[in-house]
Amino acid sequence: MATLIRSKLSNVATSVSHKSSAKVSGVFARMGFQAATDEEAVGFVHCDDLDYEHRQGLQMDILKADGNGSEEGGGGEAPLEGDLHYQRDGTGPLPPSASKDEGVCSELSGQGKPKITAWEAGWNVTNAIQGMFVLGLPYAILHGGYLGLFLIIFAAVVCCYTGKILIACLYEENEDGEIVRVRDSYVDIANACCTPRFPTLGGRIVNVAQIIELVMTCILYVVVSGNLMYNSFPNLPVSQKSWSIIATAVLLPCAFLKNLKAVSKFSLLCTLAHFVINILVIAYCLSRARDWAWDKVKFYIDVKKFPISIGIIVFSYTSQIFLPSLEGNMQNPKEFHCMMNWTHIAACILKGLFALVAYLTWADDTKEVITDNLPSTIRAVVNLFLVAKALLSYPLPFFAAVEVLERSLFQDGNRAFFPNCYGGDGRLKSWGLTLRCALVVFTLLMAIYVPHFALLMGLTGSLTGAGLCFLLPSLFHLKLLWRKLLWHHVFFDVAIFVIGGICSVSGFIHSLEGLIEAFRYNAED
Repeated sequence: MATLIRSKLSNVATSVSHKSSAKVSGVFARMGFQAATDEEAVGFVHCDDLDYEHRQGLQMDILKADGNGSEEGGGGEAPLEGDLHYQRDGTGPLPPSASKDEGVCSELSGQGKPKITAWEAGWNVTNAIQGMFVLGLPYAILHGGYLGLFLIIFAAVVCCYTGKILIACLYEENEDGEIVRVRDSYVDIANACCTPRFPTLGGRIVNVAQIIELVMTCILYVVVSGNLMYNSFPNLPVSQKSWSIIATAVLLPCAFLKNLKAVSKFSLLCTLAHFVINILVIAYCLSRARDWAWDKVKFYIDVKKFPISIGIIVFSYTSQIFLPSLEGNMQNPKEFHCMMNWTHIAACILKGLFALVAYLTWADDTKEVITDNLPSTIRAVVNLFLVAKALLSYPLPFFAAVEVLERSLFQDGNRAFFPNCYGGDGRLKSWGLTLRCALVVFTLLMAIYVPHFALLMGLTGSLTGAGLCFLLPSLFHLKLLWRKLLWHHVFFDVAIFVIGGICSVSGFIHSLEGLIEAFRYNAED
């Protein structure tokens, strides 16, 4: 009985802690903070791991008071709520909510925190696809001309469509003919497509793609920080590599992060500052409208460099990995399609205008990061704002990547490849902290040896962006719902898969060639 009482008190305390955390997260989500979505993405990783464990037989069993006393009596009291513990024998009922990670999952599913409106969901999607990586779009127009503009429109249409069909894969028709949500995440969809032969293969592929994209995003933040600082203060005897090292020294405390609450407070301010910067760049370009070089925009492509531009454009639209969590938190999920339409239409218009007017202003002198073309009088101020945003944005993908790696390699129970990196008291072990620091240093080394923003962005977009946004959604849609699809949906899915595959392979090969050349050049230098 004493054991039961201690277990009950422990679960009550845990429940109170979870409700408090849910309220804080709910406040951020209701205010439309992008950081709320990023933290949900980290929790979304927790949920995937819990779902994976349950599918492998991680279930609950009832605590028996006084050993076998209840069994001998043939009856006994009904189990109290919370009087449960983990067993891998698959004999007990599933718990309502008994762990920290399950508290996170209940938040993501909308239990314990306020739902968000379609406008708030649209704000989060807009933040995801209107980030600072739009600064590389004018460089895409440099190598693609009008075809680059068409690709910005085409990518918006395709990403909007694949986002919708990805959400459609979360639902199935039950015995009563009602459409119900049977899956919660991108990983669930991937695993469902690989069942029954390889029930976890799809989820692992999605997680690997997610890790690559997150780590590459961290590298891009270091690259862009070094690039912006070097071009803001060209007279200082500090090279771009040195600026990258300084930026990494500032970012090293990210290895000690336990949560993102300290960072999330700055997220909204950084996002608003970025929008102001975009407006300043467009205003400067409009002030030079008389000198616009319309004759430089042609119907031609640079065969060698345009595939890299494809990756740049695709990467600027990546948001699919967060959409299942976002849709599950909406007050009215039926408004999801309308929200996707207006957010991607707005993104398409703003990106197209930004890329076109910036390229018309500087034409063949357009640089990889467009703010480097600004006059020195305002360049330093604008770039400093962008560096601050990059440094404050770095912890978000870094923390998410660390969570995925730790849970996949060090905390996956009997399936873990390495010993647990956390001690019995929940503290990170010294060698686990060393690995985190090593990941920060790895992003620095990549930024030093391949300090090319466009090449890295093109490679990431071609590899993981095209896969997560084009290939996998269309493939999953065909696999799970092909019996109910109309012929034009089948045609669209097949066309997107084929075109996306060609663009992905072409962009990846050309980006990789450029990176290898850059790596050799920097190694010799």
